[in-house]
Amino acid sequence: MSKLLVIGEARDGELRNVTFEAVAAAKKIDTDAEVVGVLCGGDDLNGPAQEVIYYGADRVVTVKHNLLEAYTSEGYSQAVLAVIDDEAPDGVIMGHTAIGKDLTPKLAAKLETGLISDATDIEHDGDKAVFIRPIYSGKAFEKKVISSGLTFATIRPNNIPALDRDDSRTGEVTAKDVDVKDIHTVIKDVIRKASEGVDLSEANVIIAGGRGVKSADGFKPLYELADVLGGAVGASRGACDAEYCDYSLQIGQTGKVVTPDLYIAVGISGAIQHLAGMSNSKVIVAINKDPEANIFNVADYGIVGDIFEVIPKLTEEFKQVV
Repeated sequence: MSKLLVIGEARDGELRNVTFEAVAAAKKIDTDAEVVGVLCGGDDLNGPAQEVIYYGADRVVTVKHNLLEAYTSEGYSQAVLAVIDDEAPDGVIMGHTAIGKDLTPKLAAKLETGLISDATDIEHDGDKAVFIRPIYSGKAFEKKVISSGLTFATIRPNNIPALDRDDSRTGEVTAKDVDVKDIHTVIKDVIRKASEGVDLSEANVIIAGGRGVKSADGFKPLYELADVLGGAVGASRGACDAEYCDYSLQIGQTGKVVTPDLYIAVGISGAIQHLAGMSNSKVIVAINKDPEANIFNVADYGIVGDIFEVIPKLTEEFKQVV
């Protein structure tokens, strides 16, 4: 039986959904594999460990240390490498998040192995797992197969559905002591500039504003609609450059890549750099006063009109049905 490690990730003390999606990805790689979760942190990890088991992991290894309270690549790499050394897995899976993109290349270099990043799906060619990932800003997809050695991959959030939660599942939770040391970077405080509420990279509904919102106040109707739909607010780089909102909301080639069930583009022209970050959304709705805007070429539904008239009307209509 093969063994696959899933490196979990928490935000504000709660596991991110991509952790559960990574468990599902491990099961897609090998349905018969033993899936072992790995959780690192500075607090008690027994509760989150049980959550990972409920979502399909067979057991979980936790590493608790005061230097792991906040993420640093030095601290987390020491902890995870110690677990990998103990477990000798056949594969390692993690979410393609800000932390995943920082940590996994360092781990791969230490392990002297390759890394498949940003996989959006997993298929099979005989007994080989085939990883599918976007290239050329999402214009094409490539398939990669690991012929030998460790299977090491990150998965894009919101693409591989998590398994159904089963509270009756049980599994062993093992605490491992790791002497985390020689940390050159110590996090004293974290000041978040991201918007409160739903995590943008994992949101099922995103309302994104562009230069067409005209000002920071122009984003207020978008937040109201997002609240009604239980979604998150994003932005194009043009809106961020114009200082209508913070860069933490930026979606695109140089921002976040998102794949929600519903993406509503408000006052966004549809530059190729922005499309690279959202074109794989399941349903795209474009609202723009310019009928020739490029965003309509990728939209499933389009509304030509003044966004300051359309958005309030949509918000009122959604309030009636949500």
